[in-house]
Amino acid sequence: MLEQTIPVVNLAHFHDPAQRRDFVQQLGDALREFGFAAVEGHHVTSELVHANYAQFERFFALPDEVKRHYEFPERGRERGYTSFGIEHAKQSATPDLKEFWHYGRSGESGRLQNAWPAELPDLRDAATELFRRMEETAMTLLSALSLYLNCDEGFLSGLATGGNSLVRVIHYPVCEGFDHPGAMRAAQHEDINLLTLLPEATQSGLELLTVDGEWLAIPSLPGQLIVDSGDMMQRLTNDFIAARTHRVVNPPGRAQDRYSMPFFCHPRPTASLAVLRECVAAGDTPRYADVTADEYLQERLREIGVA
Repeated sequence: MLEQTIPVVNLAHFHDPAQRRDFVQQLGDALREFGFAAVEGHHVTSELVHANYAQFERFFALPDEVKRHYEFPERGRERGYTSFGIEHAKQSATPDLKEFWHYGRSGESGRLQNAWPAELPDLRDAATELFRRMEETAMTLLSALSLYLNCDEGFLSGLATGGNSLVRVIHYPVCEGFDHPGAMRAAQHEDINLLTLLPEATQSGLELLTVDGEWLAIPSLPGQLIVDSGDMMQRLTNDFIAARTHRVVNPPGRAQDRYSMPFFCHPRPTASLAVLRECVAAGDTPRYADVTADEYLQERLREIGVA
């Protein structure tokens, strides 16, 4: 039986006054040391996760011309479909071996307006429920991290209230591209956002680059959410909680399609990413300029080729 290779915390302990302090310390320390933690005791059930995989597997099996009907490059692909071979890591010109679908909070307009495939009438309800539970969990984790940073408990969750958070449903197909030099399912990168929540993928493949320069495999285990800190968290905390490099490797042996559904927790677009005074030690200075969350997001989307 596979064992988890990164620290494991139980979110239920945050709601227990006798265990809250320990949970806050364990979560914060895990993100400081690894940039990653595995979370149990949450409400994103395996049944809901796999119900969504079943719906989106049907979508990705549709003909390319149907899927591209839901692709909106003029909106920066922040909602809807992104074709295979479009996105690449910031420091790589080789496209990742994946296609994906973005959706976020309902009721948005403009470039953030959700698109739902007419071919799958039951997909919207399942996806919306997944988003709700993932966002609720993310807000609780942000509350714990606010306490870890000696801020008001509601500080980070306040930044993310009304934010441009989204779910990315990723299909990594079996393809000939595995043989191309430098091509992999997701080349090494750091996440852009505040915090990422990754429910169990349909197979493992995620690897973390440790501070010792070694690649550490993070298995996908039933019932666990893998949580990692993004570049926006790194900016806010002046590198105190860093965004760590990770990748998704090509499968060994007989390849199989892989599906995953990361939830990217973003601040609201107008939120400031100015370095927190609590994270600037005496005699130190902020290492990052003050920009809004949307300014930084658009810069990074251009760097990875989707905007």
